[in-house]
Amino acid sequence: MSTAWKLTAFAPRAVIEAALIAHEDAFDWDPDMVLSGSEIAEDNPDDWRLEVWLPHKPGKAEKAAVVALFADKAPPLEVEELPETDWVTESQQGLEPIRAGKFHVHTPEHAPLARRGVRDFTIPASRAFGTGQHATTAGCLAMLTHMKREGVIVRNLADIGTGTGLLAFAALDLWPRALATASDIDDVCIGVVDDNAALNGIPLGAAPGAVTMVVADGMAHPVLQVRGPYDLLIANILAGPLIELAPDFADALVPGGHLLLAGLLETQEAQVRAACRRAGLRLAARLVNGDWSILWLRKRQGARVRTTRPGQLPDWSRRW
Repeated sequence: MSTAWKLTAFAPRAVIEAALIAHEDAFDWDPDMVLSGSEIAEDNPDDWRLEVWLPHKPGKAEKAAVVALFADKAPPLEVEELPETDWVTESQQGLEPIRAGKFHVHTPEHAPLARRGVRDFTIPASRAFGTGQHATTAGCLAMLTHMKREGVIVRNLADIGTGTGLLAFAALDLWPRALATASDIDDVCIGVVDDNAALNGIPLGAAPGAVTMVVADGMAHPVLQVRGPYDLLIANILAGPLIELAPDFADALVPGGHLLLAGLLETQEAQVRAACRRAGLRLAARLVNGDWSILWLRKRQGARVRTTRPGQLPDWSRRW
């Protein structure tokens, strides 16, 4: 049981989306402050709210950090003390199962579909982000299914920024004899991936058909480097890191290899695709799920990898 607080700001969609982008660029952001942006009601899609959850009463510093996300005059902040609640139980009960591609993702409180042709994954919502409820994760599951149906062959894959391990598990389900590597910058994900792998019957290890987990910042890890090059890279992270890592992704792919990107708003797609073009990657397919873009790109044969230079992209995407 724990007490939490919430800051809420109401503004037009464009203003809230700009604040979300600014949050990506806030290096000193307190990780205990969890931020979310969403529309208030389906019949008013341009009216949005920014919500920030904290484990303690917000002071001047916390309020100033939120205000700083707005380029112009910040909207008023509403401060709310949330009732003492078992947030783990609440989060589990509030997440309905989803279907995306051939996959059904649910928390332990919900039953699997147990339907032929559908792969059930049980991902406890309390353990980390990436249960599939987020539009980017669901979009990746749908795109992976589409890639398989289009005849993509994968013998060696890596999921960068894996979180719960879900996308690595899904890719291994589609290509069960592939080498699979999962990485995340947060070492807490090691235990999360281990537990989720056991819960879903996913082997761990270095052999084909198993997942190897490492803690890494981007592609900077000896295991990621020695296990490459890859047929498929998956990165469901943020737009800024996707832009910075585009040349590293291209270097790590075989000619004709596949790159699945997510975590970018549709408004950020042009900048991410521009960085990928400079790195020798071309668009194969895209889908939009809510406000989020999911991109399937391929490395051109004989492509010359170029890094995006300062001045080629907006300020928010350069400072990573």
